[in-house]
Amino acid sequence: MFFAGFAVAAAFINKATNEVLSETDPLAGVDAHAKSSNSAAHETARRRTFAIISHPDAGKTTLTEKLLLYGGAIHLAGSVKGRRAQRHATSDWMTLEQERGISVTSSVMQFEYDGYVVNLLDTPGHGDFSEDTYRTLIAADSAVMLLDNRRGVEERTRQLFAVCKRRRTPIFTFVNKCDRAGEDPLKLIGDVEADLEIDCHAITWPIFREDRFAGVFDRRRQRVHLFAADEHHGSRQATVSEGSLDDALVREALGTEALERLEHDIALLDAAGHPFDHAAVIAGTQTPVFFGSALTNFGVEPFLHEFLDLAPSPTSRNSTTGPIQPDDKDFSGFVFKIQANMDARHRDRIAFMRVVSGRFEAAMDAVHTRTGQTIRLSSPQTFMARERTAVTEAWPGDVIGLFDRGALRIGDTLSTRSDIVFDGIPRFAPEHFARVVLADPMRRKQMDAGLRQLTEEGAAQVFFTSPSAVAGPVPIVGAVGLLQFDVLLHRLEHEYGAPCRLERISGGNPRWVKGPPAEIARVGNQRGCTLLFDAREQPLLLFEDVWSLRYTLERETSLQCFEVAP
Repeated sequence: MFFAGFAVAAAFINKATNEVLSETDPLAGVDAHAKSSNSAAHETARRRTFAIISHPDAGKTTLTEKLLLYGGAIHLAGSVKGRRAQRHATSDWMTLEQERGISVTSSVMQFEYDGYVVNLLDTPGHGDFSEDTYRTLIAADSAVMLLDNRRGVEERTRQLFAVCKRRRTPIFTFVNKCDRAGEDPLKLIGDVEADLEIDCHAITWPIFREDRFAGVFDRRRQRVHLFAADEHHGSRQATVSEGSLDDALVREALGTEALERLEHDIALLDAAGHPFDHAAVIAGTQTPVFFGSALTNFGVEPFLHEFLDLAPSPTSRNSTTGPIQPDDKDFSGFVFKIQANMDARHRDRIAFMRVVSGRFEAAMDAVHTRTGQTIRLSSPQTFMARERTAVTEAWPGDVIGLFDRGALRIGDTLSTRSDIVFDGIPRFAPEHFARVVLADPMRRKQMDAGLRQLTEEGAAQVFFTSPSAVAGPVPIVGAVGLLQFDVLLHRLEHEYGAPCRLERISGGNPRWVKGPPAEIARVGNQRGCTLLFDAREQPLLLFEDVWSLRYTLERETSLQCFEVAP
């Protein structure tokens, strides 16, 4: 029997409850006045804003779903594996995501748990949507790096880790799928340290009984969490017993073999592992490691408790006037994502804004610093993926949605001060290009509207063969990954009523270019080179191959070339 002795373990639940170490106060160090309900310090201190990153199929969306389950945001976890089931992952709200069982756009979810306000940003795992993931990481204060216990660090993980490392984002590691046979946990930690060049400290450690994943040991709190399989298959919270490793009932429930293995591993970690250093975690040089199974819910709740305790509260952001701190009294925020048609019935357009400082109030006026205009920020909302809740106020760390009629762009700053401009969010250069061919010429207006909105979202980039060809017959779309083309076609047809097909073109290696217009036109007509114009009528050159690119860069000294739009 998988968990013979679990009935014995259940006997110490009440005792364990009385012995649990007191939770660290998320507002430690904040005085009584600051803890008042209207205190900005109090509200900021209890915010946790983070993104989950991983290689595709590591279980990222499943973990997101289970954090929502334990956070009380949902009462029944969606079926991610059962693609044809009526229930789907909460964060995968787009029709295409539900049909394919993948995440193709970032989702924003806010919920309260144990005194914290959690802003969870679920990102696409597929590399074709790197740009959306990168924008989301800029809005996050920390990241949870999800690993498959059989595969460890994979290529997509390395790429996203590198982005976090450059920004010194604190990283927490969750080793998933421990319910299945995988690499030895000690070897996994060693591989992470060697591959990513970061120190690891295991916070929870897996307990295996008869070669099956039975629980975790929390090293910080010195608590044993034992789990039992049930008929809910992870759709509800796992049945758990908790107690001290010194408790006779716990030791009996573990059994001799599992107990000896656990004590051996813990002794080895204590003697040879890196000691826990919270300052190093915040600096991004040490990653706390947790083990569990998002599918069965084993280890999810201990991870959530420890993560919220250790993760940073909202941090500062760089601007033209220097770092803007969360406790600055002036309101400020930046737009990091735009999403059209979240409500297909109303054809809405939502700008997602990360609050950086001050208090946001519904219907307040703020300066749109790119244009210098003052705009009213009305009808703000928080999100649970596609579901919305109207809010009257928000604090640093919060992500809120603003109704937008087309005035806002990704990277825009909104503030009660006119001199703040946050560091921009760069666009990725497209790697693939294709002509858009409309199936029904009478739907040209719908296609143009769709392409314009999808470009503003950052879902694709649109180009034309001449600066006056914005209403021309054949627009050209560029994408970072080929899967973006599938999303583009799906959304043009189902959201805008404009079925299209794509004809790939061979040009690549794009370079935006500045210089005399006659020289740009001459180079653009050379063999192996194509001249295009983006939506802002800025010229760029496509090259057939790397050799043509190098040849042009070396010979055409009158031109300046840029890998991203200047």
